Amino acid sequence: MNHRCLVPFSRLLSALFLSAAGLASAGTSQPLALHPDNPHYFLFRDKPTVLITSGEHYGAVMNLDFDYSKYLATLAKDGLNLTRTFSGAYVEPSGAFNIASNTLAPQPGRFICPWARSATPDYGNGGNKFDLTKWDEAYFKRLKDFVAQARKREVVVELNLFCPMYDESQWRLSPQNAVNNINRIGTVSRTNVYTLDRNGGLLAVQEAMVRKIVTELDAFENVYYEICNEPYFGGVTMEWQHHIADVIVETERGLSNRHLISQNIANNKAKVENPHPAVSIFNFHYASPPETVAMNYGLNKVIGDNETGFRGTNNLPYRVEAWSFLLAGGGLFNHLDYSFVAGREDGTFVYPSKQPGGGNPVFRRQMKVLKEFVHRFDFVKMKPLPSALKGPVAGGTRAYVLAEPNKAYAVYLAPEGEKPMPREAVVTLELPEGKYRAEWVNPLTGTIDKRESVTSDQGRVVLKSAPFAEDMALRLIKK
Repeated sequence: MNHRCLVPFSRLLSALFLSAAGLASAGTSQPLALHPDNPHYFLFRDKPTVLITSGEHYGAVMNLDFDYSKYLATLAKDGLNLTRTFSGAYVEPSGAFNIASNTLAPQPGRFICPWARSATPDYGNGGNKFDLTKWDEAYFKRLKDFVAQARKREVVVELNLFCPMYDESQWRLSPQNAVNNINRIGTVSRTNVYTLDRNGGLLAVQEAMVRKIVTELDAFENVYYEICNEPYFGGVTMEWQHHIADVIVETERGLSNRHLISQNIANNKAKVENPHPAVSIFNFHYASPPETVAMNYGLNKVIGDNETGFRGTNNLPYRVEAWSFLLAGGGLFNHLDYSFVAGREDGTFVYPSKQPGGGNPVFRRQMKVLKEFVHRFDFVKMKPLPSALKGPVAGGTRAYVLAEPNKAYAVYLAPEGEKPMPREAVVTLELPEGKYRAEWVNPLTGTIDKRESVTSDQGRVVLKSAPFAEDMALRLIKK
């Protein structure tokens, strides 16, 4: 025995104590919550939080070829704090939506979901059919490890429970389709799967899956549940969505923790009518310009933009979408990043130009700039304040203002078009009289391109930006 390698017993005990304390702390933290002082934002690990990410196409758990450890390490390295993943109740065929190397479309035999495989062969994408009365424990082990590894990296997991079948190609592969399970449950059309009265016995299966997932993930503070992705397609009824929210609430009554519930409302914008009282996050897709934030701000809940795309593969339109949405008062932004695929979990996959969206390492660094910009403010005390703008912004831009009046102002200048051009913007703001420190922040790099001290005279200040070609941000703090 080499005694030089021995660790002193006291040091070993100390290390074990610290390790145990760390695990206990991680396991007993309060779950992600709405901030009590401003429920448009989150409270996570006792800190005010805005969730910002550029994440993979939702197959991290259900695709056995996807190395989620490497993926989560990449998100953490890039300074991002959110990922969105699907439960496995929905799966896509290869080539769906013209997505190359789609993580939601596992290779034959590489799909895993909450339900166990049976001994009966001939599932449509390889392997045996499913038994909707039994759980796949390997799946739940993978799911919990995914959430645990995200927790270690301070990444919040949005777990999307269900998704409609957009067309027959998804329904043909669904475990809920009677042709794919041995229980002969789900002999219905794809547009009746998520209803209370025409589901062919699937409602009880769905309820059981929700209860199982919520119970298994009870101890994790870094997770919240989205009821259904894009329920406005494929026949999903509002009554069914509210019922699933009730199932989550009912299940957690017998558990230790309460987790937030999200509802996906619409593409672009919509006014939320008769919201379910248990829903705390109202998510939209492709919410640019961010008109839906103002439309629903009175709900006093988080308004999120949790899917982007269909605006080309360049960074600018998605960066504008992110900055505009958050400075309009949103609390969550998730860019759909197609550079994450199985085998390229570091987000370096070069996708074809016809991909329905973007994402790359450079864009993720830009999202880190946004996250750091917002978190440098005491943003819980801030609110959208478009009235601070006086007149149009000169320089071919539109502006968004988030403010703690008489103290701090965050301003974002978004280009009117998507063609870069040299410009300097002139912004007139109505501000309480006094002196202010102005910093013009480059959204591409995070560098401060211009610093100046300005004085509000008779309640107004006129600021001229640093030169820029695409977009620009302003941090204005009263001295």
